[in-house]
Amino acid sequence: MTDRRSVLRTGTLAVAALAANIGFTAGAAPVAAPAVGPICPVVGPVGTPEQALARLRAGNANWVGDRSSHPDASSSRRRDLSTHQEPFAVVFSCIDSRVAPELVFDQGLGDLMVVRTAAHTHDALVAGSLEYGPVELGTKLLVVLGHQHCGAVTAAVKSFQDGAQLPGHLEDVVQDLRSPYEEARRQGTPPDQLVEATIRAQTAQTVARLRADRLLRPLVEAGHLDVVGAHYVLDSGAVIFSA
Repeated sequence: MTDRRSVLRTGTLAVAALAANIGFTAGAAPVAAPAVGPICPVVGPVGTPEQALARLRAGNANWVGDRSSHPDASSSRRRDLSTHQEPFAVVFSCIDSRVAPELVFDQGLGDLMVVRTAAHTHDALVAGSLEYGPVELGTKLLVVLGHQHCGAVTAAVKSFQDGAQLPGHLEDVVQDLRSPYEEARRQGTPPDQLVEATIRAQTAQTVARLRADRLLRPLVEAGHLDVVGAHYVLDSGAVIFSA
């Protein structure tokens, strides 16, 4: 059996090659990544936040390179999980149909807990859902996953600029995005880049809120949990993690 360190080393090398082709720079034009080496192993125990992040990076390298391994998808896996679950990461992402965390990170049944709202907007009920994995199940990583060309953010930015209110509870989504929109404006973002800048500001603000969460903060400070931001590039399939 391949030891855990070689698994992580393989994933790290694959992602390093990927990062050389795709920059995580605000406003930068996304670049399609070439196929990356052989399939990166994405199974096995995860005992630390660093190992959890390495596994997600390796899985995304598989996805980008059209070499997804589709792990943990067997009948025996279903039977093993019938009485318990041990997900190693929580992913908080948008509801966008093009951003499916289990596919994007090449993970399978029981590997991830996924919470999805429009533009990963965040209220008390969502906070409770995000707390559950780390607090109750010992999940090691929480990823806030924004994405390129977010429709909810696009609609919100247009609403702010036009002064037009959206119908029903869509307006609640819009108002939740006002703070990142205003932050993007304060940074002097050109009008044609406001949507992408608002997406990134929303991710950063959400990460900050979760790191300060009453139940999550002690886990982060003790090194049992990490909360990180990430951005999914629709053009290439790459997930670029924030520094």
